[in-house]
Amino acid sequence: MTLLSISQVRRRFGDVVALDGVSLDIEEGEFFALLGPSGCGKTTLLRILAGFETADEGTVLLSGNDLTRVPAHQRPINLMFQSYALFPHLSVAGNIAYGLQRERLAKPEIRQRVAEVLERVGLAHAAKRRPQQLSGGQRQRVALARAIVKRPRLLLLDEPHSALDRKVRAEMQLWLKELQHEVGITFVVVTHDQEEAMSMADRIAVLNHGAVEQVADPVTLYGSPTTHFVADFIGANNFFEGKATASGLNTSDFGQLPARAGAVAEGSKAFLAVRPEQVTLNGGALSGRVLDVSFYGGLSRVAVSVDQRDTPVLVHQHGAPRVAPGDTVGLGWAAEDAVLVRP
Repeated sequence: MTLLSISQVRRRFGDVVALDGVSLDIEEGEFFALLGPSGCGKTTLLRILAGFETADEGTVLLSGNDLTRVPAHQRPINLMFQSYALFPHLSVAGNIAYGLQRERLAKPEIRQRVAEVLERVGLAHAAKRRPQQLSGGQRQRVALARAIVKRPRLLLLDEPHSALDRKVRAEMQLWLKELQHEVGITFVVVTHDQEEAMSMADRIAVLNHGAVEQVADPVTLYGSPTTHFVADFIGANNFFEGKATASGLNTSDFGQLPARAGAVAEGSKAFLAVRPEQVTLNGGALSGRVLDVSFYGGLSRVAVSVDQRDTPVLVHQHGAPRVAPGDTVGLGWAAEDAVLVRP
């Protein structure tokens, strides 16, 4: 069931178009990610959902109710800020209880709900500590606990892991996903980190220059991108330019290259995108010379120079490298492993 419906939302800041007709439907209980580079409009959209920004055009419906003129404090939505915005003079329990106290709930109910959420996020032992006595991961948990204790219909998260180091970030991503399933609240997270979005979200909207490029689950986004931007932004890819045909791509430099049908009409300008792990070095449509080989334990990365091509073709092989710089190799891939995308 659709919880949040965003229709043709536009927002300008002077000459800058932050959002250009964004439309999205987000399901109840879904973990939804807004993914894109800096300046693509994702944080502006999040602030419009929270009520901190007003759209120039378009509507935002929550369970069919128009939120356009509902002030932020009256929306059943919570926003967890990128900085966490914890009160340094309050204890962990005090930070979590603050919103409930503002709603003038009875003290016994506040104590009960704070205790429940502290247990849920694993911080019952730290209830009396101040934020400066906590690690980065613990401060994030306090911020999340403060948000979910009010039991919002929708929780918005703005770059929730940006302040954490790599190891803690990976742990918190897993924990956050588990928490979302446990509490059953719909999460919308803004991130520029593709790995974070791919590992956490049920579905992802990829934004570029204020517009939605594609909405899909992580597997579809990786394996079947529809545009050059999405194919380039999500993971590594090798691109070849030409005209779409029934069996792949017709190029001026390399002739016919195999690919499965994509989101491009036959005869139209297109790019063939093939992932490095799908390219083999045992013959195929192309040939080239190995420029560089890098070994990363379980993975070898090979760069191959091909005549008439400005950038090398990247190949990923499992295990130790089986070629060396200077070797001449063939390059190939199965048609089903390459996709045609729009420019």
